[in-house]
Amino acid sequence: MKDAYKKINYVLVRLVNEIWELEGKAIITEEFKDLTNNDMHVIEAVGLEGGRNMSTVAKKLDITVGSLTTAVNHLVKKQYVERSRSEEDRRVVYLQLTEKGVAAYRHHEEYHRQMMDAVMKKLDEEDIPVLIKMLDGVTEFFKGYRKSVNQVQK
Repeated sequence: MKDAYKKINYVLVRLVNEIWELEGKAIITEEFKDLTNNDMHVIEAVGLEGGRNMSTVAKKLDITVGSLTTAVNHLVKKQYVERSRSEEDRRVVYLQLTEKGVAAYRHHEEYHRQMMDAVMKKLDEEDIPVLIKMLDGVTEFFKGYRKSVNQVQK
């Protein structure tokens, strides 16, 4: 059990670091060299269907609307995102990807598709529920940890 603990810890730490580093490298192509990982995650949260308001996108990213505003300002300048105000309530701001934003979204989506294809190729049908259970456990840890860190920082 001790060896399994060490091995899983090693793999998880390496995996998180690799995903973050390689995702950044996968994003930074000649066409999208002006984007960061954070930019791409905002683009992903805005989504292809568009029309999401700032609060919805901020909640999806688990950040404040103020932090999102800063990120969106950069993406608007870079012409990846457009803003529009609600006709009914001018305080509500909607976000939509531009054509350039849709291209970036698709580029990022392709990276994730390739990653998932590589993982799924290694699994037997009975392995999938075990992997999902393990990843759910990791996700729950990060959610709980984020909440505790956010409470300490307040």
